[in-house]
Formats: sequence, C-alpha cells, structure tokens
Amino acid sequence: MKNYRQSQIKQHLHLRARMIQAVRGFFIERQYLEVDTPIRIPAPAPEAHIDAVASDDCYLQTSPELCMKQLLAAGYSRIFQICKCFRNRERGRRHLPELTMLEWYTAGGNYADLMEDCQDLISFIAAQTNAGNRLSYQGQTIDLDPPWTRLSVAEAFQRYAGMTMEEALAADRFDEVMVDAIEPHLGATRPLFLYDYPAALGALARLKPANPLVAERFELYIAGLELCNGFSELTDPTEQRRRFEAEQKVRQSHHKPVYPMPQNFLTALNDMPAAGGNALGIDRLVMLFADTTVIDDVVAFIPEEL
Repeated sequence: MKNYRQSQIKQHLHLRARMIQAVRGFFIERQYLEVDTPIRIPAPAPEAHIDAVASDDCYLQTSPELCMKQLLAAGYSRIFQICKCFRNRERGRRHLPELTMLEWYTAGGNYADLMEDCQDLISFIAAQTNAGNRLSYQGQTIDLDPPWTRLSVAEAFQRYAGMTMEEALAADRFDEVMVDAIEPHLGATRPLFLYDYPAALGALARLKPANPLVAERFELYIAGLELCNGFSELTDPTEQRRRFEAEQKVRQSHHKPVYPMPQNFLTALNDMPAAGGNALGIDRLVMLFADTTVIDDVVAFIPEEL
C-alpha cells in the first residue's frame, strides 16, 4: 500500500476542521454574515508585490477584498468569508500558491478594533480546541492572556534593526530587514501587533490623521510567524486610483504584468462607509496550533501531489 502523506497528518487535519468551525462560530455569534464572492475576477488589486494567476481573460483572486468592500458599499455592515486565494509563484515552508484566507470587515470599525477582534478570535479558537490560554510552539510557550503587545514599525526598527524605518525604505531594504532582523523577535512569548506601517506600504489603507507618513495598518505575529494583515480602509476613490496607478508603475518597472484598473470597485468606494478589514491566513494559524514549521503539514494536498 502506498505511504500517503495525508495518513501522517490526520491529527492536524482534524484540528484544522475544528478551528474553522470555531472561526465560523465566533463570527456568527457576533452577528456577522458569512458571504461567498467570486474567485475568478476581471481585475485584482494592482499591488506591486502580489502577483495574480491568470485565468483566460480574468484572474484568480489574491484576496476577496475588492468584492467584499463592494458589499460594504451596498449596505452590508458586518461580513466575513473563508475562501481560497491564489498567489503566483509563492511556494516555501510558509507559503502556498493556493491558500485559505479568512477576511472580515466591519463598517464603522478601524485597525484598533481589528486588533481587539484578533485577540478575541484566537483566544476563542484556543478555548474551543482545548488549547487554553497557553500555546506551545517549537519549544516556546505563548501566553494568550490579554492585553497583547503592541509595537509600532518605527519602534521595531529602532529596537532590532540598527537603522530607522526611513533608512530601510530609502535603501530598498525594508522587507529584507523585516524578515532577517525584526520578525524573529516578534511575539516570542506573547502575541504582538506590529502597527503603523510606512504610507508607501499601505496601498489600500487609510493614512493616520495625526501622522500621514504612516498608514493605519497592522500585522499580527506569534512566535515570529506573521498571521494577518489588517487596516482602516481607504474610502477615497480618487486617492485609491492614484495609489493603484503608482503600484502599476512599479509593476511595469519590474517587468511584471500590469492589471486592468478595478473600475467597479473604485466606483463603489463612493458609497463605502468608514470600515476596518482584516485578512488572516488560516493555514498559518493551523501551523501555530499544530506546532509545525511547515505549511505542508496542515493541508490535505500540496501542489506537488496534484
């Protein structure tokens, strides 16, 4: 009999199922509507460093964000979705070209509200899966008791990188420094929210009124693992179009495909209320709870098996 990889990870797949059930229970209890938007779309958000997979004259979604925001514009105030997303040429120990994403949006909310949501959601999942208020990950004990740590990006660079956030951007080394010097320190014993990213790295996020050099964006780290990306949403269609055009120019300069402008989304922004939205990687969250460093261990099939 063939030695199936899937036979070795049954415990992880059962855990994954319980966690997804807990996610649904959490949002339904809070009166969010579960929605289902198209996977195949005519125009993804033209972000410089996220590459979509072409599908005839359309693209497989890199995120359900654009469609979900159109639902906000149509009057849906609290929505969530668990869906498949696709990123071209993303493959590694923590990356898959086809991933499972949880996204939720709250009209009237902002990125501070979303941090509280994350804290409550993951604590709820831990309770539902009998993990309690402690997680053990690769020999580290993670304390889930609130409040979770918050650290600005500027402070993280000063503390761990030996350079300022601005210097890293000017040298085109922001991502490199983040991965090599900063991320390994984040969330080592308690979950950590890294917040207030440079304005240039928040293509769909609202700028902070008190400091327009940064965007109201955060990422959650637990044991050095990046789990989600959330922000206060930009609702100005003129500014959003300008940012998309800038992202398209960067794509063009890197000889990447330039996507069509998502016109329907930009039109809908005229009616979209102030809101907060968050995208959380289900696969990585299961990795954390399953205490594994390899994303292959928490999915039923990997690309190489198809």
